[in-house]
Amino acid sequence: MHEIFVNYRTEGGKPLAHMCHGMLEDRFGEGSVFLARRSIDVGADFADALIRGARGCRVLLALIDDKWLDAPDRRRPGRRALDNPDDWVRREIEEALKSGALVVPLFVSRKVEQLDARRLPRTLAELAECQYLRVGLDTLEADLRRLADSLARRVPALAALDRTPPRAGAEDARQDPRTHTQYQSGGIGSVGGSVGTYVQEAHAPFHSGRGDIHSGPRIEGDGTNYVAGDNHGGIRQGFGTRAPRGGENR
Repeated sequence: MHEIFVNYRTEGGKPLAHMCHGMLEDRFGEGSVFLARRSIDVGADFADALIRGARGCRVLLALIDDKWLDAPDRRRPGRRALDNPDDWVRREIEEALKSGALVVPLFVSRKVEQLDARRLPRTLAELAECQYLRVGLDTLEADLRRLADSLARRVPALAALDRTPPRAGAEDARQDPRTHTQYQSGGIGSVGGSVGTYVQEAHAPFHSGRGDIHSGPRIEGDGTNYVAGDNHGGIRQGFGTRAPRGGENR
């Protein structure tokens, strides 16, 4: 069974419908998206196939351009196509709404305004309450990727078909090599108790245990200073009790 049904009006919506079909099938696999011209077998009862497809899908994408609402009925000039109970765009959406499918209006133009239930047939009034997504031909790939991400999160059946691996950023965050904690107990912020080794971006030889460090100079004795690189601020060294600054006696 197809999980996603692409609902569109032939005039004006056909090219985008085919692009949606191709991009979403690349994401969720062959046969996951229903498109009338590609999903109905030769010789099959197309009316039955359309009704079963719309009724059985988990997601219906309704492609809506700026002419969708007032598109004329081909059989009766002067009447809107949506006002015809036999209009296939209307019937497919009705079937999906009745079945409980997730219906997503895709606004194809920036000129498309939010749907007004008062201008829709009573059986389609619910469509005005469905959250829409605006897509553009120049941003279609990114827009459909965002749509597919959302559908995969909301529809378990699509999540199971999703061919896209986890994003590299999420993996890198879990496997960040800059931070390693061996063991730690106590507080956070002001750390108390037993603290093991915590390294944040060590860019030079580092030694945190017993014994000598062999990748750098060997240092022994008390009160020894070693400076690697340029030193522009001088070195100060003191022993014994530190005299408090004047401001600390207040």
